Amino acid sequence: MPILKREPDAFPVSLFAMAMPWWVAHVRSRQEKVLARYLLEHGIAFYLPQAEKRSRRGSRTIVSYLPLFPGYVFFRGQEADMSRALRSHVIVNLLAPFDQRTFNGELCQLFELQQSNGRLTPYPHLHSGDAVLITDGVFAGYRGVIVRERSSDRLVVSLSFIEQSVAVDLDRDSVRPQQARLAAPRNA
Repeated sequence: MPILKREPDAFPVSLFAMAMPWWVAHVRSRQEKVLARYLLEHGIAFYLPQAEKRSRRGSRTIVSYLPLFPGYVFFRGQEADMSRALRSHVIVNLLAPFDQRTFNGELCQLFELQQSNGRLTPYPHLHSGDAVLITDGVFAGYRGVIVRERSSDRLVVSLSFIEQSVAVDLDRDSVRPQQARLAAPRNA
């Protein structure tokens, strides 16, 4: 049973076809939906990707919808819209993606994955050499460094500008390399 009904992820329907620039609002803790409601109320285009979370409390199953990227809300608009958004008093920092076209493409791809009903889960943006803390399982509390990452059946979609990623489980046969690998140079 949902605690609250699901709120819109995106407004308006034509969000990804608009020509206005994207803004990335970094908001105070747990204020993502507050900003999304504010933007909706003021007619400002926004995208707040959410994922369903189910948890059990006793004999009840609780369903909630949490932001895929805690702390971030994406919106489009001109300077006046940006000023209006800042008047919400929940934005800590406002960022403007340098490459608007790439950022729009990444968000559009994420939105299309959501529409396909794929189960999206937050996925840490890690690189080889990153220090990590293990949070679950028998090694919980251990610290280490990523040597390499191995995943055989997940597609990871990243928003490079904020270094956040999500993963969706796929059948391995449904993916292929985007480009053929270049042959290794031969020794003469």
